[in-house]
Amino acid sequence: MKRMILFVALLICSVLTMTAQEAKGGAQIKFEKTTHNFGTFSENAPKVSCEFAFTNVGDAPLIINQAVAGCGCTSPQYPKEPIQPGQKGVIKVTYNGTGRFPGHFKKSITVRTNGTVEMTRLYIEGDMTEAK
Repeated sequence: MKRMILFVALLICSVLTMTAQEAKGGAQIKFEKTTHNFGTFSENAPKVSCEFAFTNVGDAPLIINQAVAGCGCTSPQYPKEPIQPGQKGVIKVTYNGTGRFPGHFKKSITVRTNGTVEMTRLYIEGDMTEAK
């Protein structure tokens, strides 16, 4: 009898936990792409930019707390105001190869939000050729 009561209690706790997790909801960021390849560009024009479009697919306002580049040659710009459910936004990333050695590069940008997935990593890469 004690085993039966314990089993029923565990079953009820499991069901309540699953229901609470489903009802939680919240903001959720979804990027169209998380990697951008600039291809080949010249050291004569070392600044290149791209945009990472995203949508708040959650049911609460999305707040981007920070977007941090892995080095000083990359700078992200992100919206500071909350993104409402269903709305879109853009994170603009600029790579500045001035003073850098020509060749292949791959850089990361870490985006932190209040969403259900709190951290997302974006990547940029390309090949800067020597000035002639």
